[in-house]
Amino acid sequence: MRALVTGGTGRVGSGIARRLEAEGYRVLAAGRRDGDLSRAVDARALVERAATELGGLDLVVHAAGDGFVPRVLEDVTEEDWDAALGATAKGSFFVGQAAASHLRASRGLLVLIEDVAAYQPWVSFAPHCAAKAAQAMLTRVLARALAPEARVCGIAPGPVAVEPDEVERRAAETLLGRVGSPDDVADAILYLARADFVTGTSLVVDGGWLLSETRRQREP
Repeated sequence: MRALVTGGTGRVGSGIARRLEAEGYRVLAAGRRDGDLSRAVDARALVERAATELGGLDLVVHAAGDGFVPRVLEDVTEEDWDAALGATAKGSFFVGQAAASHLRASRGLLVLIEDVAAYQPWVSFAPHCAAKAAQAMLTRVLARALAPEARVCGIAPGPVAVEPDEVERRAAETLLGRVGSPDDVADAILYLARADFVTGTSLVVDGGWLLSETRRQREP
């Protein structure tokens, strides 16, 4: 099995790449130095490189993103919006567009790593929330576009990349009483890779964070 993981050098992406390799996938884990995925030409070049090096693509995981920076409303800039929408929303579309023919040929799967922020109005992260909401919609749009040969799903993680000094607080905000890890996200990807009758939907991997009363009205 052959997989491309964008954002594959970050905390979550690198964990996903390692887990896929442990499960027998041949993986190209791409980072920022491999191109600006908000640009169609760079996304196309990366996908073609991965397909050439791996001999095709069975799985593409788009974990690249940018712009997760807290800002009060008055301080948000155009640059903040460009960063948030770039790799997250535009990158999801352009990577999916470039990978479409390869995934159709292999009857493969595209997974967009979304965020519970798509479903929460975090005032301090307005561009990020909007970009993630756009990405969640692209999961559905791309699923219709690539069907019936290929599938597209989203995974919306909650607290899975938490700083050590925040673990106790964030764990208390989940129903399961713990924070997650990149392995929890990878588990969901491996499930989706086997779930041939699942497409066009987003799987929330948050330990019940969205349902927890403890974290109500709080932002990360």
